[in-house]
Amino acid sequence: MGTIKFPSRVILFTGLLYNNSVDKEKIFSVLEDSFGKIALTSEIFPFTETHYYEAEMGKNVLRVFASFEPLIDPSDIPDIKIRTNEIEEKLFCSSGNRDVNIDPGYLTNGKVILVTTKNHQHRIYLRKGIYGEVTLRYRKGSFIPWEWTYPDYRRPESIAFFNQLRERYKIVYHTMR
Repeated sequence: MGTIKFPSRVILFTGLLYNNSVDKEKIFSVLEDSFGKIALTSEIFPFTETHYYEAEMGKNVLRVFASFEPLIDPSDIPDIKIRTNEIEEKLFCSSGNRDVNIDPGYLTNGKVILVTTKNHQHRIYLRKGIYGEVTLRYRKGSFIPWEWTYPDYRRPESIAFFNQLRERYKIVYHTMR
C-alpha cells in the first residue's frame, strides 16, 4: 500500500490570446486583481497556427503567456478556470464575441498542465466541469510536446518561456522549503 502524499504548490500561468485592439496592460491588470502579481511574461507573438479564433477575434490575434507570483495548490485550478471564463465573459466580450481568451494552467518541475471545459480522450476530469491535460513534459533539459500538444505550445518561444518559468519555479519552491 502506498502512502498518501499531497502535491507541492505549483506556478499558475495563463495563456492569453487577444485581439490586437485590446490593451494588454488592461488584461494583465484584471488578472493581477484575481491571481496576484505577474512574475514573468513571454514575448508576444502572432497566433498563426490556426484560424480557429479569427471569426471571434479577427485576423490579428496575438499570444502571450503570463505567470503569477504566489504559488497555488494544484487542486485550485478548476476554480481558477471558472474565474477566467467569468473574466472573459464580463470584461472582454463585445458584440457576443470574445476579444480575449484566457487559458489557465500550472507548471511543476516535470510538466505543464492546461485546463479546459472540453473533454477528450487524453484529458481527465478534475471537478466542476473542468478537465486537465499534461501539455508538455520535461525531458533531457527542456519541455517537449506530446502528440496532442497545441501547435502554439510547440513553438520555440513557448518552450523557452516554460523552460524559464521552470527555472523560476525551482528557485521559488526551494526558498519555500
